[in-house]
Order: sequence, then C-alpha cells, then structure tokens
Amino acid sequence: MNQVNEFVFLFRQPALNQSPEKEEEIHKTWMDWIGGIAAQGKIASNGLHLTPKGSVLKSGGVVTDGPFVEIREILGGFIVVKADNMDDAITLAHGCPAIDAGGSVEIRTAFL
Repeated sequence: MNQVNEFVFLFRQPALNQSPEKEEEIHKTWMDWIGGIAAQGKIASNGLHLTPKGSVLKSGGVVTDGPFVEIREILGGFIVVKADNMDDAITLAHGCPAIDAGGSVEIRTAFL
C-alpha cells in the first residue's frame, strides 16, 4: 500500500477586475474543480481564498504594502490535497481554473 502524503496547491493568477456575473461563473468553475478532487477523497484541507492586498514584513521591521504590488499576478489561495507522490499531486492539479486564466498552480510537499 502506498503512503499518502499531503501537498499544498498555491494558486497564482493574473489580477483581473471582473463583472459580478463573471466572478460567479469563475467561482462555480473553481467549486466544480475542487469538488472533483473532494469526490475522490483527496482533499486534506479546504484551504483559503486570499485577498489580493496585504502587508509584507521585511528584515529590520520594515512593513510595506503588498504583496508585490508591482506585479500583475496574485497569490489567490490554496488547498491541501492527499496524494501518493508528487506525480499524483500534479495529476490532481490538472484542470485548475487558475491555469485556464493564464496563471499557475505551485505544488509543494507539506510536512510538520
């Protein structure tokens, strides 16, 4: 039997202003994709959606508006999935709506 590991999917995508109708359509696409992973029993944690704005704390106690306001891509959120290995986690990441929007899914092994 394979050991099941946990992987974090970090969703990066262009920062776009959408109409409320388009936002609703995008939200449904995300819920359908995540629901497909959940139906396989592969969701370890639902993760969170992140706002595009925040603050960045740097060495020396310097706080700046952020994150990375000079770039056009945002870290939109994350989920934690269960998979046997990195290849299986990558397979689960296929079809992510961030990719269709010109973004990416960063996949990292999670551990304590």
